[in-house]
Amino acid sequence: MRDDRERLLDVLEAIGRIEKYAVRGREALAGEELLQTWVVHHLMIIGEACRALSVDLRTKHPDEVWALAAGLRNVIVHEYFVIDLGIVWNVIAHDLPALRGIVEEILAQVD
Repeated sequence: MRDDRERLLDVLEAIGRIEKYAVRGREALAGEELLQTWVVHHLMIIGEACRALSVDLRTKHPDEVWALAAGLRNVIVHEYFVIDLGIVWNVIAHDLPALRGIVEEILAQVD
């Protein structure tokens, strides 16, 4: 079973993988099915990792980002036919950098 540290590292790895291709821009995301699949897959990983964080960690580091990431994962998995690429791009551009900062801060405290 993965512990919180491993799950946080999973989040960072998935963010890095999204960022690797997101630098190509919003138009690339809108126009390339494989890029969309890549990004959405890694957003699911982020959501699942955040969902599975322990209550203890979420209590020590209360932030709505955990619930938001898990909620996005639920939309992707259960309502995949209504994924809005505009929302996905906003997540990439605005939410992932903030999430990266939160996770790096927590890991710095743990390590």
